[in-house]
Amino acid sequence: MKYRFAIIGSGWRAAYYMRIAAKLPEIFELGLVYCRSEEKALKVSTEWGVKTTCSEEEIVSYRPDFIVVSVSKSSGAEVALQWMKRGFTILAETPAGLDLSTLAALWDAHLSGQKLVIAEQYTRYPTYSALLRLINEKYTGDVNCINISLAHDYHGASLIRAFFDLSVDTPFSVRSKAYSFPVTETLTRYEKYDDGRVAMKKRTAAVFEFENGKVAFYDFDSEQYRSPIRRCSYRISGTRGEIADGVIRFLDEKNRAVEESLKTEIIRHETGDANPNFAFTDEIIKITFKDRILYEAPFGIAKLSEDETAVALLMRQTAEYARGNEESPYQLREALQDAYMSILMHESESEDKMIRSSRKKWM
Repeated sequence: MKYRFAIIGSGWRAAYYMRIAAKLPEIFELGLVYCRSEEKALKVSTEWGVKTTCSEEEIVSYRPDFIVVSVSKSSGAEVALQWMKRGFTILAETPAGLDLSTLAALWDAHLSGQKLVIAEQYTRYPTYSALLRLINEKYTGDVNCINISLAHDYHGASLIRAFFDLSVDTPFSVRSKAYSFPVTETLTRYEKYDDGRVAMKKRTAAVFEFENGKVAFYDFDSEQYRSPIRRCSYRISGTRGEIADGVIRFLDEKNRAVEESLKTEIIRHETGDANPNFAFTDEIIKITFKDRILYEAPFGIAKLSEDETAVALLMRQTAEYARGNEESPYQLREALQDAYMSILMHESESEDKMIRSSRKKWM
């Protein structure tokens, strides 16, 4: 039986869910996309070949397993709460909220029995899920220090906590600072530049120190997600080794140093999309370590990118959660903590001082 869902919103991020439904029609049924205007509804329907509506009651009548809320960050929580109160399970785009009062309101709604899953997908990326398996198997010993330049804000926070296996009630402090550097522009969400134009871009550096002695050095450039001249990188260090950009250096059972690399099997699919960001899809089929499979594509060869694969997993698990068959795929208290870490990081940046966490409702 297919998982039925609807989408509130029709922007750039909502398109991910439309692509996933188109690539996995045997698993997902996208019934409706809610748009704020008839003009937008017609545009989305024509471009994506999906049914659109400007009627909330039509969404209600469709009775989806879950509803994706993909609107602006400033209104995401408010819209999610509106649909939760109507009894629907919500899969809401990140972040959970932009301020502490919003996070508290979401937690109160959760305690009243309403179902909300925040679409924090990064730990489900093929690459990062493989790293988490290695970390959990203690190849590096206990991880105590991370240099992470992979994802921004709450996404970065979710990876830090996952790599350290931190509970949400672990106290921490953060010291953050933002810089601006000139960078030649290449790709944006919508355009490709090849005229050599240069613009000032923000780079944020932060240090998270946790009460248990673990330390994370966070570093992220606003160009990293798309620019071919800005790479993502990581270094995960533990008592018996470290993992850095796909290379694992560790001590074996006789305390001899060993170096191994992750092997990733990728298929490149041509999509025909005019947007340069989506002209090709690099699909990870398998990741191995010492000839042992750490990751295998959960949907077979489906032309899914890493991001789409991770989101599709969240969608399937959210539907099972809605049907009462599974626990939430991403506990709300975890999502609230990710958002909280991001809020304090930017507070430290704006106030130019170290900020300490305090106990909150969800801890």
